[in-house]
Amino acid sequence: MREFSLPALYDVAPGDRLPDVLDRNAAAGPDQVVIARRTADGGWSDVGSAAFLAEVRTTAKGLIASGVRPGDRVALMSRTRYEWTLLDFALWYAGAVGVPVYETSSPEQVGWILQDSGAVGIVVEHAGHRAVVEDLRGELPALRTLLTIDPDGGPATATAPGKDGQANGRADGAVAELAAAGAHVTDAELDAARDTVTADCAATIIYTSGTTGRPKGCVLTHRAFLADAGNVVAELGPLFRTGEGSVLLFLPLAHVFARLVQVAAVFAPIRLGHTSDVASLTDDLASFRPTLLLAVPRVFEKVYNSARAKAREGGKGRIFDAAAETAIAYSRALSAGGRPALGLRLRHAVFDRLVYGKLRAALGGRARHAISGGAALGERLGHFYRGIGFTVLEGYGLTETCAPTTFNPLDAPRIGTVGRPLPGSSVRIGDDGEVLLRGEHLFDRYWNNETATAEAMEGGWYHTGDLGSLDEDGYLSITGRKKEILVTAGGKNVAPAVIEDRIRAHALVAECMVVGDARPFVAALITLDEEFLPRWAAENGKELGDRAALLTDPELLATVQQAVDQGNAAVSRAESVRKFRVLPAQFTEESGHLTPSMKLKRHVVARDYAAEIDSLYES
Repeated sequence: MREFSLPALYDVAPGDRLPDVLDRNAAAGPDQVVIARRTADGGWSDVGSAAFLAEVRTTAKGLIASGVRPGDRVALMSRTRYEWTLLDFALWYAGAVGVPVYETSSPEQVGWILQDSGAVGIVVEHAGHRAVVEDLRGELPALRTLLTIDPDGGPATATAPGKDGQANGRADGAVAELAAAGAHVTDAELDAARDTVTADCAATIIYTSGTTGRPKGCVLTHRAFLADAGNVVAELGPLFRTGEGSVLLFLPLAHVFARLVQVAAVFAPIRLGHTSDVASLTDDLASFRPTLLLAVPRVFEKVYNSARAKAREGGKGRIFDAAAETAIAYSRALSAGGRPALGLRLRHAVFDRLVYGKLRAALGGRARHAISGGAALGERLGHFYRGIGFTVLEGYGLTETCAPTTFNPLDAPRIGTVGRPLPGSSVRIGDDGEVLLRGEHLFDRYWNNETATAEAMEGGWYHTGDLGSLDEDGYLSITGRKKEILVTAGGKNVAPAVIEDRIRAHALVAECMVVGDARPFVAALITLDEEFLPRWAAENGKELGDRAALLTDPELLATVQQAVDQGNAAVSRAESVRKFRVLPAQFTEESGHLTPSMKLKRHVVARDYAAEIDSLYES
C-alpha cells in the first residue's frame, strides 16, 4: 500500500461560504473585471466585480420573493452561458442549493433528478426545455417555480444576440422576472438568508452519469468547492493571476469539471467568459483570447487530427508530420531533464514559425496552458502539445471529489500521469490497486442514499473504483476501472482504458469498446468519426452513399487496423485486440450509449450489440 499527501495551501474556516467570494472581490477591487458577456455584435462586454455582485444580489432577492428558502433545491437546465454563473451564485447568496441538469437530458432523466432532489423550482434555457418540464408537472408535487431564460429561444437560437444588446438572455426572461419580483426584498432579508449558510452546508447536488444504473445525487458543500478552488488557484498561481488571466468556458456547466473552474475563476478572480456553440469555438477563442483553456481529451485529439488532415489536403502532410515528431522529441528531451540537442532546437525553431504558431493561434493565440480531465489524454499527444508550446496539464477527479483531486504542477508536469494530490488531500493505493482519496474537497454524501454512501466511504477514505499507481514523487497514474476489468477465458486480467484510449486517438475512430470477458481473446467494437469519415473517403476515392459497402471496404478496414495496431503496441500480447467490428453508427447520448459527460454505458452497448460481439468469436 502506497500513500502520498500534500499540505494545504488554502484553509477553509467554518463560517466560509461561496457568496463571500463575491463580497471579497467587490471590496478589494470593485472595477476589477470578473466576467465578460457577449454583445450583439459578437464582441465582449466586461463586468466588474461590484457590478456582478449587484446583479447577483438582485437575482437572489427575486429567488427569495418567489418562495425559495435556505436549503431549498433549485434546478438549472441550460447550456453554458452567463446566466448560469449568475444564477448559481444567486442561489448560493439566497442560501439555496443548485441542482444542475444537462440540457440534453431526456424527460425521464429530468423527471428523476427533479423528483429525487425534491426541487422546488427550475430555471430552464428555452421553450423546448420548458415543455419537457411542463409535461412532468403532475409527477413533481414539490415544484412550484418554472422560469425560462430565453422564452422565445430554442436549441438553435438561445445564444443568438438579443435586442437588449446582450447575446445571453432576454429582457423579459428569467433574470428580468426575478429582478422585478425581488424589488421589495430588503438587503437585510437577503443577508439573513445568506447568513444561514456555513462551510458545511450543501452548495449543490450533482447527479452522477449513471453508467451502471440510476444516477446518484452527489452532495457537495461550500467547503468542498472552496477547498478545491482555493488550493487549485494557490498551486497554479500564474494561471489564475488577477488582471492577466482569463478562461473561456465551453464545457457544460452541468458537469462538475466546468463548475469548479467557474468557481476558481471567480475566486481568483480572472476574466471568465462563456460560449456553448462548439461550431463557432475557433472564432470565440480568437475574439476572447483566453490565457487558459479547459477541455477534455477529445477536444485536443480533434484539434490535432483536423490540423493534420488540413495539412495533408494542402499537400503539406509531410511537413506537419515532421513538425509533430519534432515537437514530441523536443518534449521528451525536456522530460529527460536535459537541454534538447542543438539540431533538435534548430528544427523546433523552424517549425515554430511554420506550424506551431498557427496551431497556438487556433487556440486563441495567448494561451500556453490547458487543463484536461475526464479521460486520459495519452502520452504522445501530451508530448506533442508541450512541444508546440502549449502544455496540457492533465488532472484526475470525479463528481465525488468536486472535480480535480490530482493535477500536474505547472513547474514540473509529468506527462503520462494525472499529477500529484490537491494540496490538503491524500491519495492511497489499496492492496487491490484501487485509488482511495481523502480531503476536505470530498462529497458529503449521496442524497437520500445512505447505503451507497456507506459503500463508497470507509474510515474517511473515498473508494473511487479506479485502479492506479503512485510513483515515488506522488504522481498518480490511472490504469483502469475495477468494475471494467475483463477476465478472458485464459484467466488474463485486462484493463480496457489503456488500449481504448490509444485506439480512439486515431482520427478515423470515434469510440472504441474492448470486449472479451470470459472469451478466448480480446476484441473491440469501433465506431467511426462522422466528421473525419468524409475526408478519408475523399482522399481515398470512396463513395459515401453506400454506407454498408464503405464499412466493409478493405482500405477502410486496413486504416482501422492501423489504429488497432497503435493500441496493441501499448499492451501485452494477451491484452491485445485480435479482432474488431466497425459499427454502422456512432455511440451517442441520444442512442443511450453515452452519458451526458460522454462516458460509455458499457452494459447498454454490450446489450444492444450482443449479436455483433458474438460474431467476433464465431469460428
